[in-house]
Amino acid sequence: MVGKKSGRAQLKEEGLERTDNNLDLTTWPQVSMINQKNYYTEFLKREEQFLAFRAPQEEATARMVQQARDKDRALAFGASVDGNIDQAEEQTEDVAAASTQDYSSKLVILHVGSQNLRIGLGTDALPKSVPMVIARRWNESESEEGDGEPCPKRQKVDGTAASPEKWFGEDFANQYQTMCSELRTRMRNNKRRVLPNSKELVVNYNRRATAEHISEHNDVIQVEWTELPTDPKKAPEYFTGNDALRLPEKSNPRYKLFWPIRNGTFNEKDYNTRSQIYHDISKIFEDALKTQLGVADPKDLANYRCVFIIPDLYEREYVTMILDILIKDLGFGKVCLQQESLSATFGAGYSIACVVDIGAQKTSICCVDEGLCIEESRINMKMGGADVSETFIKMMLFDHFPYSEMNLKRRYDFLLAEELKQKFCSMDESQVTVQTLDFHLRAAGQNTRRYQFKTYDETMLSVMGFFKPQIFDHSRKLEGRRSVIQRAVDLYDGAPNDPLSTAQETVINNAAGQAPASNGTQEATNGPPVMATPSRHNLINRLTEAEGTPRSSVAGSPAPEGTPNPDRDTPMGETDQPLIFRDPILEKTKAAEERDKVVPVIPLDQAILESLTQGARGEERKMRDFFGGIMLIGGGSKTPALQQFLETRLRELRPYYGKEILVGAPPRDFDPQVVAWKGGSVFGRLSTHGNDSWISKSEYNILGSRLLTHKCMFAW
Repeated sequence: MVGKKSGRAQLKEEGLERTDNNLDLTTWPQVSMINQKNYYTEFLKREEQFLAFRAPQEEATARMVQQARDKDRALAFGASVDGNIDQAEEQTEDVAAASTQDYSSKLVILHVGSQNLRIGLGTDALPKSVPMVIARRWNESESEEGDGEPCPKRQKVDGTAASPEKWFGEDFANQYQTMCSELRTRMRNNKRRVLPNSKELVVNYNRRATAEHISEHNDVIQVEWTELPTDPKKAPEYFTGNDALRLPEKSNPRYKLFWPIRNGTFNEKDYNTRSQIYHDISKIFEDALKTQLGVADPKDLANYRCVFIIPDLYEREYVTMILDILIKDLGFGKVCLQQESLSATFGAGYSIACVVDIGAQKTSICCVDEGLCIEESRINMKMGGADVSETFIKMMLFDHFPYSEMNLKRRYDFLLAEELKQKFCSMDESQVTVQTLDFHLRAAGQNTRRYQFKTYDETMLSVMGFFKPQIFDHSRKLEGRRSVIQRAVDLYDGAPNDPLSTAQETVINNAAGQAPASNGTQEATNGPPVMATPSRHNLINRLTEAEGTPRSSVAGSPAPEGTPNPDRDTPMGETDQPLIFRDPILEKTKAAEERDKVVPVIPLDQAILESLTQGARGEERKMRDFFGGIMLIGGGSKTPALQQFLETRLRELRPYYGKEILVGAPPRDFDPQVVAWKGGSVFGRLSTHGNDSWISKSEYNILGSRLLTHKCMFAW
């Protein structure tokens, strides 16, 4: 039996004996481990540690101290004069009221559209409207580019001019004839008189119509054109607003119109660099501040605050560039961002509503509940009043419009088309009769021409394009997309991070022909319909089928052995099929690229139903509240009888909610075009000292657009 060895013997035999001289292996100080059960830190645990929260609090504290000092000074002044404390308090109230008035006079509200800019001060009852356009010196005007090809484009047969019925192709002719037949059927069902030869009367009259020339001194209403100096070298580099639209086509030097905002976002079709868009928007804002608000010195803007109204379904690059223009380029002291639909409810005084904003080139729909835009209900469609104008002119030319040379690329023809649409287009079936109308054509350097023409159903069918958008021309709406302004990506993983709602994804899938229109045409008689929520993988699946091969990437890691693989029919280890790895970032990027290839356009009534479904989230009470609060705003909503027609269409699609459905304009006979601007003015004046959503210039210079995470009233 072997005896037990001592510990020292074991150390020597096994080579575990310590042989060093107690010297440290390094001269760096050794930090002992922290007891994980007993340590605490306050790093980023309180709001005071965030600059975005600390700066407003410090400003509020300084303001309270200043107010206390002013009150003490007023009390001391009143007591020293007559000893009347009440008079001193009245003086203090007068000072506070004066400061409130001064605050509103230093508040600027900006609402940017594709066609018009609405700008005004907090003290203004209504905003000023300025065309969102700039004219720059160029080699040729926009009507002379592309060999003078007119808009709308006319087709030729065998190289020669075709008849008006063939100018716009067979597709347009067939769709137009189909819409005419459907309208006649609808009118007969509504017991309205329909003459069988109405179209022939219109065409025959327009063929024979000629222009009546009116000399300049006999023209009562004359247009003031923008004057240029006789020396071309002294001509300004640019014009903005109405001055740009009133430049003569054959001016010396030539000017070309640029619209920096197109379809609700940046115009990448007519611009080559990001800086060009940046400077054009800045120049338009700067000139509007000077001419409309009287802010002549740009340095004074440091004392002004600005409420900027952004789209509900915005693009991050759009918001960050506009914010950079307002703070860094123009020099506003503080800027606040607010969404259009939320601003519209502020202007109308509604707490819950479904806001339908029909603009010039964009139609947005969003459900608002208790001061919050419901994210999944936001819809942004690329169609609006400009499409109605173009379609109305195409229909009139199809029916032998006497002014056959109309070209929407020419400035005076563009203004004439807008005038004709506003005066004659209507959704009232009682107005669908053969009418004799007239208009005056005024061009620089030419005598005024007076035309008489007849219309029948063109005035209604052009607006009907909101419910049959295939009649609109969508061929050029995606030209230049993502060629100048790249898509916003996440800072950490590089995935696209522009906001996307479930309702918008449904619109895109329907426009791409992926699924039925969310049961939008389903008729329910026994109970409320249940609208299907689209799959978020429709575009991804389509992309996979188009490629023909599965996507693979080395970025992923294989699952543990024996774990079922969703991409294979059998568990791993039971087949020789190679492993398939998915890269979620690559899938998101390709899905975003697929979405950018589709023009998001579906019938207006179906889009409203989809937005309501996503906004109610299955709650019957909210669905009824939203149906009873559909509010039409924007310039396109001013079409006569559009509200009644839309209400009838919704009741046909959802008869179960027939009593609750109500489509109306803003209350108190408010102009639908300025409701969103008015809401921004109300929001900016809610508190004389602002709120936590204001972004100051000092904060922005330090943190930049990262402030938006803490400053926006919506999820950034």
